[in-house]
Amino acid sequence: MSAIGSTEVIGQVGILTIDSPPVNALGHAVRVALHEGLAELLADDRVKGIVLTCAGRTFFAGADITELGKPFKEPNLDVVFEQLENREKPVVAAIFGTALGGGFEVALACHRRIAVPSAKVGLPEVLLGVLPGAGGTQRLPRLVGVEAALDIITTGKPVGAKKAHDLGLVDKLAEEGKLLEQAIAYCEELIVENAAAPLWRVRDLQDKVELSRGKPEIYADFLKKNARAFRGFKAPFNIVKTIEAAAELSFDEGMKREWELFEELVSSTESAAQRYFFFAERSTAKVPGIGKDVEKMPIKSVGVLGAGTMGGGITMNFLNAGIPVTLVETNQAALDRGVGVIRKNYENTAAKGRMTSEQVEQRMALITPSLSKNDLGETDLIIEAVFEELGLKKEIFGELDQIAKKGAILASNTSFLDLDAIAAATRRPEDVVGLHFFSPANVMRLLEVVRGAKTRPEVVATAMNLGKIIGKVPVLSGVCHGFIANRVMAERGYAADQLVLEGPTPQQIDKALYDYGFAMGPFAMIDLVGLDVIGRGSNERTLYSDLVALDRLGQKKNGGFYDYDEKRNATPSPVAAKVIADLAAFKGVTAKGETSDEQIVAALLYPVVNEAAKVLEEGIALRASDIDVACILGYNWPVYTGGPMFWADTVGLTKIVDGLKAMGIEPAKLLLEKAESGASFTR
Repeated sequence: MSAIGSTEVIGQVGILTIDSPPVNALGHAVRVALHEGLAELLADDRVKGIVLTCAGRTFFAGADITELGKPFKEPNLDVVFEQLENREKPVVAAIFGTALGGGFEVALACHRRIAVPSAKVGLPEVLLGVLPGAGGTQRLPRLVGVEAALDIITTGKPVGAKKAHDLGLVDKLAEEGKLLEQAIAYCEELIVENAAAPLWRVRDLQDKVELSRGKPEIYADFLKKNARAFRGFKAPFNIVKTIEAAAELSFDEGMKREWELFEELVSSTESAAQRYFFFAERSTAKVPGIGKDVEKMPIKSVGVLGAGTMGGGITMNFLNAGIPVTLVETNQAALDRGVGVIRKNYENTAAKGRMTSEQVEQRMALITPSLSKNDLGETDLIIEAVFEELGLKKEIFGELDQIAKKGAILASNTSFLDLDAIAAATRRPEDVVGLHFFSPANVMRLLEVVRGAKTRPEVVATAMNLGKIIGKVPVLSGVCHGFIANRVMAERGYAADQLVLEGPTPQQIDKALYDYGFAMGPFAMIDLVGLDVIGRGSNERTLYSDLVALDRLGQKKNGGFYDYDEKRNATPSPVAAKVIADLAAFKGVTAKGETSDEQIVAALLYPVVNEAAKVLEEGIALRASDIDVACILGYNWPVYTGGPMFWADTVGLTKIVDGLKAMGIEPAKLLLEKAESGASFTR
């Protein structure tokens, strides 16, 4: 028997427990333990039924993702499932923690499932660009029907045990703390049933899938309804095909179809990109030189200076984590407005059934509104979220230096400014750090933690850990203008502004970027944000200043690069076209010939890759993968491309170098070195 598996016999019930920390992932060693443990109990004449469970904090939480795309070592899960399904002893899966992906497929191959109410089950493979490849797409529809299966598997969202029980994914709910005891009792019931009737197997169920047989419109309608969400991804479409196979084919034929479509996905660039991002996101918290031995300071209270859009959103993150916040504004009206917006946001969430009224009041009770910075004196962390002006921020940090208690962390939410200059306004630059939240701060998952020249390791460790506590993905950045995401993505905007003067229209450029995978192109985005955000105060003529001079501010007023009807539907703007043509003539820009979508994408995104290489070369980012995470989470760079660095490796670094040179852009030293040596950024 494998060292990570143990068996026990209680009465007529054999118990197989797998103990493979941290999450009992279904790697080779676990499959061996399952195979050997089941073989032992199936051969034991004393055993009439089996309970399958795990030690530690969770049931099988999923497959070993590092094995995806590689040859599987025997035994594979098919061997284990044959043992579970096709013998004469009922098997009960005792689920706690999470049973996800391959872990839930194991449970589905058992004859029955019992779970504690806190457990969650699901098939999240779509998030890795693949589909459940061990029968999940064939067994789950047989339990819940095609339409529910489509939703569960294409979203990948976990299902709580109570809902899973209502749907039929789980057969019984056990009391917390009594799972094994009640699983044994349930198995004993099944032993009695088994003596009188054949074993009930999920694979044999037909009534739910028969309801959808011969109805292709179900799948067409589902794809149409989810067209926007599925855009650019391959996995959802293959998942729909496999679920249709569950309704139209025999179980064994459906399994063959599932595996064909799984293999098609696992070899795709899209899946490789999504798997890369999965690991990249989990690597951002690893900071060289700052290990577990570096002490993290407890953050039991937070002060937020500024109750505007950013300050309010930042505040909500801490309230959600149960951390009290002292929220400071300069006048009562602004303070009342800020607190009111926070309450309204929570009440809207409650109206959608995502939280209770009691939870709204619990969060609101954690806010202490104030008009005095002096009330921040005892908080463990103070976050400044005021107007983006260096002089103002330096003045505020000088004041906070006098107010904050010794050892408190002073943080700025600056998006672009020099954190070291801000820290220099204090006598404690070692306690100053950047916490750059992205808007809306209570929604966006990216948190850039900016390490100043003098920020001490304990502050960095605390900030990175705090990011995880409040549900963010922390990415460490050095000090430079714009840090990581804003700095590299600004190049896309600069390139778009130049390209539109050379002939391609705003709609052509936006369409090319949309088709690449972005939610919207650069001109549609600035129309949404408002041209006045960057179009005023310029000392030189730009597209933005010229449009603002005509009182065209975007969607908010008179249109911008597009005209808008009362429903904000966009159409090409003759006014914007004239502004573009006039500025091109003023700057002496000569129109070029016809530009393809591929050329537009290269013109806008190759400079991003080049700037990202500089960010890496300068040590602003720790890893190429951190840049990809920042762009995906901060700017919605399409995850199925892996981010700018992974995408660059996919395109070929030599091709990008040549493209940059053709544009008159000098390639970054690191980019040149990697291209010439045949190296890559991410592989």
